[in-house]
Amino acid sequence: MTRSIAANQSVNSEDMADSEKVNVFGKKIWRVLPYIRPYRKRAMTGVISNGLARASDLLPFVFIGYAVDYYSSGARRGPVELLELIHGNLAISYGILIFLGFASLAIWQGISEYCWQTLGYNVQHDVRMDATRSLIRMEASYYDLRQTGVLMSVLSADVNQLEDVISDASTSIIRITVTFAFAFIILMSMSWKLAAVLFGPLALIFPMVYWFSTRVQRKYRKQRESTGDINAVLENIISGINVVQAYNAQQWEAKRVARESEGYRDQAIGASRDRNRFIPGIYGVAGIVFGLLVSVGGWLMGQGEISTGSFVTFLLIMTRMTMPMFIFGILVNQLQRGEAAARRVFDMIDLEPTIVDKEGTTILVEPITEVEFRDVHFTYPGTESPVLNGISFKVCAGDFLGIMGHTGAGKSTILKIILRYYEPNHGQVLINGIDIQELTLESVRESLGFVNQDPFLFYGTVRENVMYSRQASDEEVNDAIELAGATAFIGEMNNGIDTMVGDRGVMLSGGQRARISLARALLKRPSLLILDEASSSLDAETEKRIQENLLSTGSARTTIAVAHRLSTIRNAEEIISMVDGAVVERGIHKQLLENEGVYASQWAIQTGDITGQ
Repeated sequence: MTRSIAANQSVNSEDMADSEKVNVFGKKIWRVLPYIRPYRKRAMTGVISNGLARASDLLPFVFIGYAVDYYSSGARRGPVELLELIHGNLAISYGILIFLGFASLAIWQGISEYCWQTLGYNVQHDVRMDATRSLIRMEASYYDLRQTGVLMSVLSADVNQLEDVISDASTSIIRITVTFAFAFIILMSMSWKLAAVLFGPLALIFPMVYWFSTRVQRKYRKQRESTGDINAVLENIISGINVVQAYNAQQWEAKRVARESEGYRDQAIGASRDRNRFIPGIYGVAGIVFGLLVSVGGWLMGQGEISTGSFVTFLLIMTRMTMPMFIFGILVNQLQRGEAAARRVFDMIDLEPTIVDKEGTTILVEPITEVEFRDVHFTYPGTESPVLNGISFKVCAGDFLGIMGHTGAGKSTILKIILRYYEPNHGQVLINGIDIQELTLESVRESLGFVNQDPFLFYGTVRENVMYSRQASDEEVNDAIELAGATAFIGEMNNGIDTMVGDRGVMLSGGQRARISLARALLKRPSLLILDEASSSLDAETEKRIQENLLSTGSARTTIAVAHRLSTIRNAEEIISMVDGAVVERGIHKQLLENEGVYASQWAIQTGDITGQ
């Protein structure tokens, strides 16, 4: 089966030039630190408790060494006075101290885990909210070349990866640092020679870390990108499952997912191969250290330079240091994963919209009483063919402007420019005689009601979707539903206005979605109502009834409607006819029929009646 739609490819314009540069512990990941600042008390508690936990973890081994010397030779080492105060029998006292050490470890470790985990959840929330706010500020053109699944992958999987870095990697860093610091102090006090044997070979780890980091960082970054690509394809398939099944494209779509999944698999296997060369290296270093420690320690003990108990303490602490060395390998691996995720997350947070309020913009306080286009030209970003060529018109309060034309004539683009989804390349758009760019985005959109040609409903009830525009009383909601011609079919639903509409309104017909979307716009009580093919899915009788409702209640409301179905705009005060981005004729319905131009031709095709009666 041949399919004309190419496999989805993610657009990663966020990748900066330095994305190919390798930093052993990353660069972007450290940008998470400012998010910790609001929770610095919790972080400090986590640091201190983790340090105390590590100390509590090592001290029992010191006491075990003291106990060994006491049992083997009667040597009284350690805090003797304290031991005798606790209990007259030193053997029992050593046992009590060892127990207290492990009990202390349990308490401080629990406090540390709680602090770092809750810190991670808080930071995860804050980062996700910053990324979300940045994303929803972006203008419509940003989404034209990006897939929903890729963006969702950043907001979910990548942000979750950063939470893992905070809650797990941070504690690992503290654990490694404190464990080695305490161990160094304790063991140096017992034998500097044996301590040198223990810590010297650990220097071999650093070149191993560099080797691992330089090889795996790019692979993890590409792996994160592949995750977004897979999500994008799956989201695309699920959203269009009806089309997939109608065209028997299940196997083709499965192959499309397989291609993206194979890319992820190959990057993951490559990273795993490098990781599984690095981790055994850590064990190799641990083996060298153990071997040297036993050999040299036995010789020093024979020379009388170290006691049996101190040698036992060295061996026990070495067992505790094996885990931090292994954790160090995991830590580097985790930081590299976190770096790949951080690049995508912070690239999203750093997004800056191009359509923003300029300095000195004013708030539109009065209702919209006039909309004017003056010689507006526009070309979509990334394309060469202009969509609008010198568009000029003016519509005043209470007027109804109809816009018609063939597909691709630029009709809907006019509405997008009024909504400021895009900015004109040349010319002006005026609201109440003021350049729209001199007015705040929020205040202009607050005065608009918009119904798209593909009505979008959110997952929830009919009531929630209608009240999305603003909170209102039941009476106001019912009035808006009545004006939109939706009262009858909503009343027939099992739960009435509280019926669930499904994801994107899939439980409703196209006409029902259009009427709920219109009710949502009318509940807002806009001074300017913008309709983009809003009645295309309505039957003629319903459309006529809605038009009568709107005309009878909209004396002060300005309406601009784009329509293919000319009956929708027949009663407009002015109709403009567009061809290839230019206005070729304008006037009222009767005049345009008499002109026998584009409008009259379309009317004849749709009705078979050139007289307009």
